[in-house]
Amino acid sequence: MEKKIAVITCSNACLDYISPNLDIKVFRSSIHLGDESFVDFTEITSDEFYKRLEADKSLFPSTSYMPLGQMIEIYEDLVKDGYTHALVIPISNQMSGIYNASIMAANEVKELDVTVFDSLTVAYPEAKMVLEAIKMVDEGKDIPEIVKELEYIRDNNKIYFAVNTLTYLVKNGRLSNASGFIGGALKIKPVLTISKEGKVETVEKIRTFKKAVDRVLEMYFRETKGLDVEPFIIHANNEETKQYIIEKLQEDNPELKDIVTMPLTAGVGAHAGPKTIGLGYYIKK
Repeated sequence: MEKKIAVITCSNACLDYISPNLDIKVFRSSIHLGDESFVDFTEITSDEFYKRLEADKSLFPSTSYMPLGQMIEIYEDLVKDGYTHALVIPISNQMSGIYNASIMAANEVKELDVTVFDSLTVAYPEAKMVLEAIKMVDEGKDIPEIVKELEYIRDNNKIYFAVNTLTYLVKNGRLSNASGFIGGALKIKPVLTISKEGKVETVEKIRTFKKAVDRVLEMYFRETKGLDVEPFIIHANNEETKQYIIEKLQEDNPELKDIVTMPLTAGVGAHAGPKTIGLGYYIKK
């Protein structure tokens, strides 16, 4: 039987916003707002989500990943479509249970050989891995070769976030070193990063959002000096700061024309909170 490989991701890669016509399976999280629940992107977009939060400050969002039964159905549908193998690239296992759930669901579908690759990240770096995997599958590459390339991307990207409010990250338990952010300290605008282990960690505690954004830029410029990098910006409904960062990047390098930007999908924004901005880079080979 001829090998046929499917690529699967989760909605936390935010791929819907940069490759809307991508024909792949997505493990979509659900967003819970009060008594209502929405499937990420298909039932609520990032724009709609942040507008809801701005309009009603009492709303506190939470998320849940796709139920195991639905993941099993996706795997079974792939088998029906003639797929023999699947490569799943989800959000970091330190940020969500999707990684483990993907493996548990795969154990129930013996006809499909499933490889689950831990991206150890979220948003654009995860999306980049997915797009590279799709390209390599189209080129006829096998899973071990694809995984090797994904490992390179995973080991050669970095992202820093300036967060406008810590409330969401702390309440949802997504900040791995949250001790010290109690009471009034939640007013601090920290700079966060995603560690090599795939955890959201605090880099510095800063008093104003503007200073946090400038600190993110400082670290970006210091770390990328002399390197050939692809920059990217991720934001939670924060066009103004996105434009500010683009201007600063182009001031530093006038030849920089195309900068990848993407909104943080609702499933991630529920934890990061409105106005969060991320600036990252991928070191090219």
